[in-house]
Amino acid sequence: MKNVKLAIFENNEEFLNELSGFAANTEGYEVCAATANGNAAVEMMGRNNPDVAIVDLVLTGLDGFGVLDYIRENHPSCLAIAIGGFKDDKIVDQAIEHGAVYYLAKPVTAQTVMDRIKDLSGSRALSYKVATDIRGKRKVSSLDEKISNIFITIGIPPHIKGFSYLREGIKLAVDDPSIINKVTKELYPQIAERFTTSASKVERAIRHAIEVAWNRGRAEAISSIFGARVYIGNERPTNSEFIALVADKLILESL
Repeated sequence: MKNVKLAIFENNEEFLNELSGFAANTEGYEVCAATANGNAAVEMMGRNNPDVAIVDLVLTGLDGFGVLDYIRENHPSCLAIAIGGFKDDKIVDQAIEHGAVYYLAKPVTAQTVMDRIKDLSGSRALSYKVATDIRGKRKVSSLDEKISNIFITIGIPPHIKGFSYLREGIKLAVDDPSIINKVTKELYPQIAERFTTSASKVERAIRHAIEVAWNRGRAEAISSIFGARVYIGNERPTNSEFIALVADKLILESL
């Protein structure tokens, strides 16, 4: 089995070296590109075609958003993870809009970065399917991306744990709709095993993620996603109801 190729584009030289060294010594991964310069990052992407790119939003030359745009347009199969010193939801949303599938807020350790890479690449985020529309324009269409876009639209921020747990739960429900009737006995334990945590922590994190979305009051966005005025105001769905709602939408769209 070939190694996962990593590109690390990080403005802080000390952390760039730390993360590169840590990744290079992690089994199953290899560092194929590393730089603090956005223009060099674009050139390295073309030469090395990495599977995963860590992109600091603050780079010399071309900034991180520009690099994310380049990756989205020219390397749609590459999993782009944004990193930065900003914790503002608007910045996080902007990073996702530019093609990042996850955002990591500094300060962060090299271990945490690699853990998130393993979480995301292991959960089929690398299995992008490139489709072509009737005008011949290339577009990325993956289950992970569709779920992430729904979350961002309704206000679930990607930097909270519930984002990844909830996405994994929805994918399990898409694969096996009957699991929605066994959330406590099967769904939560399966997610917990995948992320090396407990089922109770999974349940709490998912509940928190849904609460965050509903507390933001994006009623119109929620209605536009699900095609009806559902769970408006304080009438937020339970974990199983929300997972079933999104899974059903994705299953119907694939028919």
